[in-house]
Amino acid sequence: MRSFLFVPADSERKLAKGGESGADAIILDLEDSVAAERKAGARATALAYLQQHAPETKRPRLVVRVNALDTGLTDADLDAVVPGRPDMILLPKTEGGPAVIHLDAKLTAREALHDLPEGSIKILALATETAASLFLCGTYRDASPRLTGITWGAEDLSAELGAETNRDADGRFTSPYMLARNLSLAAAASARVQAIDTVYADFRHMEGLRAEAIEARRDGFTAKMAIHPAQVAIINEVFTPAADEIAKAQAVIAAFAADPSAGVVAIGGVMYDRPHLTRAERLLARTKS
Repeated sequence: MRSFLFVPADSERKLAKGGESGADAIILDLEDSVAAERKAGARATALAYLQQHAPETKRPRLVVRVNALDTGLTDADLDAVVPGRPDMILLPKTEGGPAVIHLDAKLTAREALHDLPEGSIKILALATETAASLFLCGTYRDASPRLTGITWGAEDLSAELGAETNRDADGRFTSPYMLARNLSLAAAASARVQAIDTVYADFRHMEGLRAEAIEARRDGFTAKMAIHPAQVAIINEVFTPAADEIAKAQAVIAAFAADPSAGVVAIGGVMYDRPHLTRAERLLARTKS
């Protein structure tokens, strides 16, 4: 998956538009984009959307962002949407592996209640929205087989830190948020799950989005969040391996397959070692996901 599009779960119109965006995953948001007095209605709208679209064979992945564990709203969110069989739950303000374990237990109970296969609903962790969460990024590994991706966020974190802004005059994240970004990337690598870059909030600035997505892919992220359907096409383009990259990866894999005991192979006068093989295998895996 390359693109994850946030859509307020209380808007049928925006949900319909999001489904037509080309995003690989639609995030039905019950958290920040829904006012407190509209959350009950948003849960009902989300369930109706899931019940309509989950049975379809050709569709984006359906993700629900619930409210954080410390809000007292998570159980009501899960009670409402699990019967609709979402593919994933996005947990905001996740504070390390213990929070994932906590959510896993809640999902296991509800899957049993609704005759769903245990483990069928996966977990995405939003790993850097609190100061405490930064110190727990190393605790995701082996927390739960449900964990399938880790992403990060800067808005809630900047509020907690008391920052005036989280980007500089050129639109680049300042150092505290680059730290959060890099910790989330390392957390995903350690847990062997997908690393998903955060949103680019200025949805009218497409070149800024493209540049940030390219930097994210360079560093190891394999997908990016979006807040507007117009961002999806650029994100999909950036995170789709190009034909020449695929060909190079195939050549590296073929060279090692021809000489399984080799630590290094030569292709066109260039030497490739085992880390190059790992990167090639991961790139080809992305073309099949």
